[in-house]
Amino acid sequence: MAAGVVLVGGGFVAANAATTTGSSQKSAAGAHFPVSKKATGTKAVVSAANAFLNTLDADQQAEVLLDLTEANATAWSNLPCGSSCRPGIELGSLTDTQLAAAQQLLKVATGTGKGSGYDQITQIIKADDVLASVQATSSAGTGPAPSDTASSTASADPSASDSASADPSSSATDAPTGAPPSGGTGGGGSFGYGSGLYYMAFLGTPSADGTWQLHFGGHHLAVDLTYKKGKVAGASPFFLGVEPTSWTADDGTTYTPLEEQRNGLLALTGSLSTEQLAAAKLSATYNDVLLGPGEDGQFPETKEGIKVSELSPKQKQLVLKAIRPWVANVDDATAKQLMKTYERELNETYVAYSGGTALDTQGDYVRIDGPGVWVEFVCQNGLVIQGKVHYHTVYRDHTRDYGSEFSFS
Repeated sequence: MAAGVVLVGGGFVAANAATTTGSSQKSAAGAHFPVSKKATGTKAVVSAANAFLNTLDADQQAEVLLDLTEANATAWSNLPCGSSCRPGIELGSLTDTQLAAAQQLLKVATGTGKGSGYDQITQIIKADDVLASVQATSSAGTGPAPSDTASSTASADPSASDSASADPSSSATDAPTGAPPSGGTGGGGSFGYGSGLYYMAFLGTPSADGTWQLHFGGHHLAVDLTYKKGKVAGASPFFLGVEPTSWTADDGTTYTPLEEQRNGLLALTGSLSTEQLAAAKLSATYNDVLLGPGEDGQFPETKEGIKVSELSPKQKQLVLKAIRPWVANVDDATAKQLMKTYERELNETYVAYSGGTALDTQGDYVRIDGPGVWVEFVCQNGLVIQGKVHYHTVYRDHTRDYGSEFSFS
């Protein structure tokens, strides 16, 4: 049986690791991975990746170490569909030691800011445990979940689909389909929600001078970091979503995982004059992000909205500030370099929106589209927690997705 995952103090702990015995607790025979305590940058990521591999047995390593192919790299989703739509090893199958090594890798590879990078990733995972609890409570008929709103009931149609669509007017939900993923108990609830149902894979062999990708995700999360010749060649696609959008844990801590993204966009759109808002308005309506899973390379041929070169210096800074939270999903040095690139391209970047600008109603949508950067944020009606919206957002790059390894038509 797969172990559940409990998030304690920002870290992963296997809920039943004490009962897990056998080869899963041993390092793979014949596999020795050096770990350097002095490593920095990509070398530190590779060191942490090898340290994680060294906690796994041979069968587990085979689940993690996969080929860097287009099929593997693009196999991510916003759905809680586990191994049926993403590669890698399930967190819920790991021991405490293995989970700690996975945690350390994510800490090294992603940003260190509060509410971004590793901190944000753990909050998204925590939200899935809230969904599992809400759904379990609703299914048991014991009343609404205690931590969000009074309207917290399970979907009447758990077979609905939530794949991103090139049709921006398509209806979208977050209901998982079919049975839970194989082996995916992990506190995942009736339809596969929960912190155990997140997957880690290395596409290609971790190397300080080779090409490989750190591939991590689950429901409402896709992290794709591609490394080439000792540098991060791509920090996208990066998908984030969250339901509930905020909640208070039993210890009194309040979580709002996408607050920084939302607030940055609110400040930007709130700075636009009536004339600028009219120029930025899109004619289409959006119930989901346009460039979600399965939509690789499908950037609109024509940029829409208001061109940033037409904005005031203060508004231009608000555009940069709005972009930054998405770029902070990677190590701090790489994020700084990406932001310098997007700043150079700022005058050729466009800001657009659909629906309203308050980002609190189904169909409220904001987009930032530059020569490189692409950011989308959309509100959807809640699925598990009804009566409230939840958020989907994606960060892509026109030329750097998957480290420019693949050509999409």
